[in-house]
Amino acid sequence: MRPFASLVLVAFAALAAATATPVFAQQGGGPGGGGGGGGGSADDDAKARKRNEEWGTTGANLPLPELRNAGPCPFVKVLYDAARYVELKDNKESPSAVGYTGEIENLASACEYKSDDPIKVQARLLFGLGRGPQADGYHKTYRYWVAVTDRNKAVLDKEYFDLPVTFKPGQDRMMVTQDLMGITIPRADIKVSGGNFEVLIGFDVTPEMAEFNREGKRFFANAGVPKTP
Repeated sequence: MRPFASLVLVAFAALAAATATPVFAQQGGGPGGGGGGGGGSADDDAKARKRNEEWGTTGANLPLPELRNAGPCPFVKVLYDAARYVELKDNKESPSAVGYTGEIENLASACEYKSDDPIKVQARLLFGLGRGPQADGYHKTYRYWVAVTDRNKAVLDKEYFDLPVTFKPGQDRMMVTQDLMGITIPRADIKVSGGNFEVLIGFDVTPEMAEFNREGKRFFANAGVPKTP
């Protein structure tokens, strides 16, 4: 039996009226489900408010239904190196070289299991997507992955998903939510809890993009002025 039985994408919303502070590898869903990190600084709060104003969104979180379980949930988090997607023409780090961009702005998670049943995990992702001056056209299919690892960080399974979006003429950003249901992790026996596993999520990025993220660099979604095809 494969340790990671199934992962099914069940819902897609083109525009979501919700946003929150970005959640990266060090800030994810913890034991018992639920995404989000600890308290932020005044600067972080100010940045969040500014982002809400820029994106025309509210400061709501991403609630999921309460689920009952017999132990801790797997830790669900976004891998920092793959938390952002930034296309740079000719690898030039300049606002004028930016194509399509993306960032996993937030996540929420919950799990359910009892006795020796498999662990069932739900996750809700909030994507912030942008179109820069080098973006080709108005349609972009982003790709992201979801992986399950054990406590020793060995990857048990990994699956890729496409996120197709279409920007309206003149639109340079949008918020998109994705619901992931059916993440099922079999357990050898009743003694194996969700704390033995992690669920990692990230964009399908190039080595150059991963290094760009690793160094803490970024461009805003609307960097530069998008060109008209």
